[in-house]
Amino acid sequence: MQRVLGEFIVELTPQQDELDMGRMLINKSFSGELAGTANGQMLSKRTAVKGSASYVAFEVFRGRLQDKQGTFSLQHMGTMSKGKQKLTIIVVPDSATGELAGLYGNMQIQNIKGKHYYDFEFDFA
Repeated sequence: MQRVLGEFIVELTPQQDELDMGRMLINKSFSGELAGTANGQMLSKRTAVKGSASYVAFEVFRGRLQDKQGTFSLQHMGTMSKGKQKLTIIVVPDSATGELAGLYGNMQIQNIKGKHYYDFEFDFA
């Protein structure tokens, strides 16, 4: 597996939702060896228990990974149980196009003092 690290900026836009869930539009700008934009949607649900919630999201990345151009989709699934967090972000199988065709992998993200960072492990089939 290969690995790239970098920073991204995220903008979340709340949307109307009739099911008492949080629904957001996602717009991201990535910099570093993964450079480009991503757009997607997120659904979240908080519970009555403080520190417990869940979210799912899908986003489509368009840009460059190292020296290759193309697109790919990411699937997010995050849970928090009484403050304990678990996050899984994977490349949607067979979603990559262009020079990124065959891409697979997973991503971790961190928010440190208001800045967002990615750690992307990937390879090509």
